[in-house]
Amino acid sequence: MSTNCNRFLPVFNRRDLLRSSANGFGMLALANLLQGEASAAGKAKAEGPLAERPPQYAARAKRVIFLFMHGGPSQVDTFDPKPLLTRDSGKPFPGEKPRVQFAQTGNLLKSPWEFKKYGQSGTEVSDLFPHVGRHVDDMCVIRSIHANNSAHGGALLQLHTGSDTFVRPSIGSWVNYGLGTENQNLPGFITICPTLGHGGVQNWSSAFLPGDYQGTPIGNASIRAREAKLKFIQNDEMDSLDQLSQLDYLKRMNERHLKPLAPDPLLEARINSFELAYRMQSAAPAVMDISGESAATLKMYGVGEEPTDNFGRQCLLARRFAESGVRFIQCTHSYKWDQHGNLREGHTKNAREVDQPIAALLTDLKERGLLEDTLVWWGGEFGRTPTAQGNDGRDHNPHAFSMWLAGGGVKPGITYGATDDYGYYAMENKVHMHDLHATILHLLGMHHEKLTYRYAGRDFRLTDVAGRIVEDIVA
Repeated sequence: MSTNCNRFLPVFNRRDLLRSSANGFGMLALANLLQGEASAAGKAKAEGPLAERPPQYAARAKRVIFLFMHGGPSQVDTFDPKPLLTRDSGKPFPGEKPRVQFAQTGNLLKSPWEFKKYGQSGTEVSDLFPHVGRHVDDMCVIRSIHANNSAHGGALLQLHTGSDTFVRPSIGSWVNYGLGTENQNLPGFITICPTLGHGGVQNWSSAFLPGDYQGTPIGNASIRAREAKLKFIQNDEMDSLDQLSQLDYLKRMNERHLKPLAPDPLLEARINSFELAYRMQSAAPAVMDISGESAATLKMYGVGEEPTDNFGRQCLLARRFAESGVRFIQCTHSYKWDQHGNLREGHTKNAREVDQPIAALLTDLKERGLLEDTLVWWGGEFGRTPTAQGNDGRDHNPHAFSMWLAGGGVKPGITYGATDDYGYYAMENKVHMHDLHATILHLLGMHHEKLTYRYAGRDFRLTDVAGRIVEDIVA
């Protein structure tokens, strides 16, 4: 007797098959995703959290040097010339002032400085920066930066972390997390003489990222750069072998705590910090010792001379850390650019302290072949109003300010974006802080939407839910 086995099988059409198997496809995708994350986590644990990692795609820059001008330099007195501001000085601003202002301001105030064209590009720079002006053919000046917060604290946090209201990882920590460090004997993120105010440590904090990616401060803004040191970098009471033995014993003790417990990122980061500190004892002092630099180099940076010694030392250290494999280095000129009054004297003094050292850094990097893959970033937390406070001051202005980038894959010798006729608002090719962050990550070979970290049930990123890459400034 013949039997038809097919009559015992359920009959599926294509729609039924897809409907009944959809969850299975999803589970396969989830399993693959989790396997990838587990593999990445296992690799990071095996190689160390600061192990050098390849970028997501071809990178133009390997590292960043951020020259932070704390206080907010005035764009209309530095890199954004406004002839109509000169013409109409003393008259009321013809447009509407922002609905929310940090303080009240009066009529338009012309710049006390002249602007002149530099280089083959003809980029205009004020008399405040004659040394930097000679490097405009290596620079991309962005004149249309804008942000959200008119107070120093919130503005500094947004500049450094992308958020002006919540504690978030700093950009240096994100870069360190994404790429690791080129030198396992040095931190991946160093901040030289950082400010202790306006957010303080939160501006170089790893926040909810593992503590391995925290910025390492050298000194702080309240002491001179020549006195700035890494804390506890020397142990005069114990030789290297005894330290290593002690460290090994401490590590075994800490690992016993790790085994029976769920993963403890804080303890793991502490273990890693002890080991890095041990390795740094031989590497860091050599990098920070500038006595071997030639007299010509020290003179170029203005080291040993006033008023350039302090920032000159920071810039020279930045170059030395860059060539030693540190991924993100910040130099801070703090807290000096906040001229609500005494604009002429204040900005003049500030520029004299930083102009020569910054130009020296650009020269030095270029001569050593480092500028090609080092992104130099200059700027403050906001700009200033074209309208006056008193007779010789300007208020905070987050609606328009200038920053510049050099090296690291940006188009050289260009200006990008524009403000209105008086420099109050970014108008053309506006670049929000999120856009700038997205572009910096892009130049480093990371897409800002893919550089994420899961915390409290959500994937976080430097640019939050915003940001676009400013393709027009990428070489």
